[in-house]
Amino acid sequence: MSSPFPHAVPAHLGWRLLALVYDLFPALAVLLLFGALATALATGLGHADLSDLPWAGPLLALGAWAFVGAYFVLSWRRGGQTLGMRPWRLRVVAADGRPATARALALRYAAATLPALLLLEAAGLLPWADRRLPFWIAGAAAAAGLLWSLLDGERAALHDRLSGTRLVRLVSAA
Repeated sequence: MSSPFPHAVPAHLGWRLLALVYDLFPALAVLLLFGALATALATGLGHADLSDLPWAGPLLALGAWAFVGAYFVLSWRRGGQTLGMRPWRLRVVAADGRPATARALALRYAAATLPALLLLEAAGLLPWADRRLPFWIAGAAAAAGLLWSLLDGERAALHDRLSGTRLVRLVSAA
């Protein structure tokens, strides 16, 4: 089967990192929107301060994760690209080069983020002398998934392998 993008090559780690840096800004905007909506909803329900509700923290964390995930999955589904991927001509596709399914894209997001988040939560339960250590552990887990692309023959990150997707760079035909 021929790919709809005949001039696409697997994206290397540098392009992935550049796109991630760009995508920090729209992701932050999505988080701010989620925070504003959660605050408005809580205020409307008569809870001006959510810190006294024990269930609010986990619910807000899950909501923030889902909102950011919706940004990524909807962007990838709409055109294969997020805002951070456009300047670098990067596109998420299925392993065969066709547009990826919504299920594969949601799995891609979950596989890229959940290991680090779960390690952050687990490491946060242990008593560490340095309070920053759980963040370093979670960062290492996130980096390991991306660094997998250096070992992979097709430059696929671990979350790409798990979801059946690939990140490609569109190059000119000339």
